[in-house]
Amino acid sequence: MSKSQRQGKRISRIMLTIIALLLILSCFIAGYSWWLYQIKKQDEYQPEKRTLVIPVFMSLGAFTVNLIDNDKRDRVLYVEITLRLTDEETRKRLHDFMPEVRSRILLLLSRQKATDLVTEAGKIHLMSEIKQALRPTFESELEESEQIITDVLFTTFILR
Repeated sequence: MSKSQRQGKRISRIMLTIIALLLILSCFIAGYSWWLYQIKKQDEYQPEKRTLVIPVFMSLGAFTVNLIDNDKRDRVLYVEITLRLTDEETRKRLHDFMPEVRSRILLLLSRQKATDLVTEAGKIHLMSEIKQALRPTFESELEESEQIITDVLFTTFILR
């Protein structure tokens, strides 16, 4: 064998080794990329775990009011109201100002018409009015945010 043939075999062996290493490296990179893609794909399809938020309820007790009636009959509304609130701080604030809370609701209830409260739409409208009546802060001097009331629940509703 001549010297040039040996160098040719050496170069071809070196080239073959380099090509083999590049092939192994490219397979490794492709496998790693596929693995990362699969992990990302699994993360996208897993539903988010929700934390259970326990609602804060506050009972306002019973209210009994005379209602406006066009027939000049005495109509009485007896209703027990429970509020669903966003947090404990709002419950504490409403509890601290309970006389004002009850006063706002009594004034609101006494302005209602019996014919409106007979229907479901009237009751739903009353719920939204109660939310609006209790939203403003109780102390004008304090820079507190408004109370957020999630829902108004009627636990008893008797119209006579």
